[in-house]
Amino acid sequence: VADHSKSTYLELQRKKVHRYIIFRIDEKKKEVLVEKTGGPSESYADFTASLPENDCRYAVYDFDFVTSENCQKSKIFFIAWSPAVSRIRAKMLYATSKHQFKRELEGIHYEIQA
Repeated sequence: VADHSKSTYLELQRKKVHRYIIFRIDEKKKEVLVEKTGGPSESYADFTASLPENDCRYAVYDFDFVTSENCQKSKIFFIAWSPAVSRIRAKMLYATSKHQFKRELEGIHYEIQA
């Protein structure tokens, strides 16, 4: 995992600088790199539009909501994006690397396979 990937995640988690981060695996360097970040004002629709239709990615999304007690809360989701049309090799690479990468990101509340 590239140091820049970890520091970008910490900016999302602690400073709320990003709404989401999309990561890709660089097969040559064999590391996870930041592909794109979304600003705090970006929506979930902006996030989903940023995911490729035919390739795998990891993503982290900071979801803000208000509880029934009217408290502002935030939960961080880890998304393993693996479209059905992506290459088998890419699916295998992302599947086998997911656990190790996710372990590097402390404070993930939920995981989604999409």
